[in-house]
Amino acid sequence: MASPFVEIEVGAYTVKVTNPDKVYFSARGETKLDHVNYYLSVGDGIVRALWQRPTQLKRHPDGAEGEAIYQKRVPEHHPDWVETARVSFPSGRHADELCVTNLAAVAWAANLGTIDFHPWPSRRTDVEKPDELRIDLDPQPGTTFADAKVVAGHVHELLDEVGFAGWPKTSGNRGIHIYCRIQPLWGFKDVRRCALAFGRELERRLPDLVTTAWWKEERGEKVFVDFNQNAKDRTIASAYSVRARRDGCVSAPLRWDEVADCETEDFTIANMPARFAKLGDLHAGIDEAVCDLRVLLEWVERDERDRGLGEAPWPPNYPKMEGEPMRVQPSRARKPAADET
Repeated sequence: MASPFVEIEVGAYTVKVTNPDKVYFSARGETKLDHVNYYLSVGDGIVRALWQRPTQLKRHPDGAEGEAIYQKRVPEHHPDWVETARVSFPSGRHADELCVTNLAAVAWAANLGTIDFHPWPSRRTDVEKPDELRIDLDPQPGTTFADAKVVAGHVHELLDEVGFAGWPKTSGNRGIHIYCRIQPLWGFKDVRRCALAFGRELERRLPDLVTTAWWKEERGEKVFVDFNQNAKDRTIASAYSVRARRDGCVSAPLRWDEVADCETEDFTIANMPARFAKLGDLHAGIDEAVCDLRVLLEWVERDERDRGLGEAPWPPNYPKMEGEPMRVQPSRARKPAADET
């Protein structure tokens, strides 16, 4: 028997939603169709967040609490109005990923079970040159979202000092993300090093609350600034992405004056449409607020020259990088024998 379906008109295109009554979020019983309609309700925002960015799909065909399928390649058979962007990975392989140029493509992907969208920080015009610096504040065990909010306030102050516009949002889980637009003139290695330099400056100012230590055993009860989220092929959930939680929390753009008092659970597919209808896209001006990455490139040079701070470890699936320290957690590092000392 064929699966039940409904068809919805999204702009000039028709999108089929199969099994529309399947429950996707058990806390309130929202269905697959509710999920698709959520994305339509924040259409301008989600399209702006994904516009022409290669995007990895995180699919949950059985709903938010079901198994996740990370899909980098768009299915071979897809509508001709669903566009793609070709990217290469550290392994040397390549894939044609989703490249959103219309809202119908978002609805189409949501019908495939895509709950959250994970775009690259670069666009199809030059996938090797990011136009977005990402500051990812990740509370470690022993710290909370409240600690991430405190750190976010200091991020705002530091960005103001260097003349950067930062665009905050909840991650939809435990952390906070801040995006900065940059000119697409530098590669992933340079942008990542700038994110590391920014994190190190934040760590220097807040040593009891912030860490850039890559190895978990060295982080302590602090908020980790995950600089490696700026490495090639590392992605985080976009603004307006729903997260795979039973309560349907959303990665919600914020005004800076909202950060201190917000909670992750304040923003869900149940209430985000009304917020969007009232406030519009709080990230609407992001593409016009381009920051000068050369300021942070000078910090990279300063760290090396004055503080002896060079590279930090890359994730394990990347080739060994020039100047990178030993890629092994300190507790497992080989200790010199007595006759070697």
